Amino acid sequence: MQEGRKVFREVVPMVSEMIIQHAADLGVDPHGLKRMWLHQANINMNEMIGRKVLGRDPAPGENVIILDEYANTSSAGSIIAFHSANDDFKPGETGLICSFGAGYSAGTVFVRKR
Repeated sequence: MQEGRKVFREVVPMVSEMIIQHAADLGVDPHGLKRMWLHQANINMNEMIGRKVLGRDPAPGENVIILDEYANTSSAGSIIAFHSANDDFKPGETGLICSFGAGYSAGTVFVRKR
């Protein structure tokens, strides 16, 4: 059994820091991401992670939200979001796919259009 508020307080900084560190390891500027496809469980988590990673409020379409259409799709949500919003990428643009879940597991994949 998980405590929603506690999970929120712990997961948002953990995932945000993980994304920023992974970007640094790869030499990617997280502020320059064209789009983020995050785990689709909680819109408030997605919005806060988007602000922390981008360093500002995400513009419409930068932080893809599909919760209104599909609801909580768990870790598969990031891939569903990717599938729904990637066809406008131009060569050289970078995005982020990130899922997180039970046991505070999390993973990130940066994608760049060739």
